[in-house]
Amino acid sequence: MLLISKLIPQGQGLAPVLLKRAATVELDWDLRQKSRFEASDTVGRQIGIFLARGTVLRGGDVLVAEDGSLIRVIAAPQSVLRITPCSTHGSGFDLIRAAYHLGNRHVPIELKPDHLKIEPDHVLADMLRAMHLTVVEVNEAFEPESGAYASGGHSHGHDDDHHHA
Repeated sequence: MLLISKLIPQGQGLAPVLLKRAATVELDWDLRQKSRFEASDTVGRQIGIFLARGTVLRGGDVLVAEDGSLIRVIAAPQSVLRITPCSTHGSGFDLIRAAYHLGNRHVPIELKPDHLKIEPDHVLADMLRAMHLTVVEVNEAFEPESGAYASGGHSHGHDDDHHHA
């Protein structure tokens, strides 16, 4: 088994040709939240992942194996609920309301300009439909928000306190 304990977020600093040549491993959201697990890459190698506790893998991240080989992480398609405004009488604001209510329940959620995605949950699906949203189960990659206080996030130069005179 090939051991992996190093992660390069989004393959930062790596030449595109190296990323193109790298083996890949397709992992669903449940597995990408674990710091220790086994999988198989596209070359057929058994890999053992041993990352720092609390590490979350994202599609596009690159793992570095003990032999120096690179393995690109792909977010595997999985069953998710795609939430969109009702095409008849809905608006984009309905998505904001839905995100607010799902956030109050600490539900992992992927935010897109025209839809939301969550893991399947019939109780939440019924709640969202009662809010006049369209909820459809689809098989797609799932990349939920990491949260405002999560480590490893990215910065847009907003580190100041925004309290300008």
